Amino acid sequence: MMEIFFETKDVFQLKDMEKIAPKEKGITAMSVKEVLQSLVDDGMVDCERIGTSNYYWAFPSKALHARKRKLEVLESQLSEGNQKHASLQKSIEKAKIGRHETEERTMLAKELSSLRDQREQLKAEVEKYKECDPQVVEEIRQANKVAKEAANRWTGMYHNGTDKL
Repeated sequence: MMEIFFETKDVFQLKDMEKIAPKEKGITAMSVKEVLQSLVDDGMVDCERIGTSNYYWAFPSKALHARKRKLEVLESQLSEGNQKHASLQKSIEKAKIGRHETEERTMLAKELSSLRDQREQLKAEVEKYKECDPQVVEEIRQANKVAKEAANRWTGMYHNGTDKL
C-alpha cells in the first residue's frame, strides 16, 4: 500500500484506496481500511479530516526523513554504548590490578571464610543462651514484679467489694 502513495505522490480518500489497492497491489478490499489505519497509527501515512472526509497521503521524502532520524538516534545509542563499554573495560582492568590469584590470597580467602563460619556459629550459640543473660533475667524479674502487683491490686479490689477503679 505504501507503494501506491510513493508512486503516485497523491492524496487519497478511503473510497479511492478501496478501489485502487485491490487492482494494483492485490490487497483485499475488506482489509484496506484496517491496513490504512494501521499505517496511520504507525506514523507511516498521514491523515487529515477536511469537512466530512478523511484524506490520506504519504510522500517518500517523509519516509526518508523518518529513517534518517531513526538512524541518527540509533547511531547516538551505539556511540553511548561503545563509550559505556570502554569505561567498563577500564574499570575491569583497574579492578584486576593487585588481585592476581596467588597462593597467599587463596589461603587468606579460605581463612576469611572459616572465620565467618565460626562467627555465625558463635552468634547462634549466644542466641541460644540469651535467656540466661543477667540483664534479660533482671528484665523478666521486673516484669514479674509488676504483674504480681497488678494481680494483687485487682484481687484486693475484688475482695474489698469495690468495683470502682
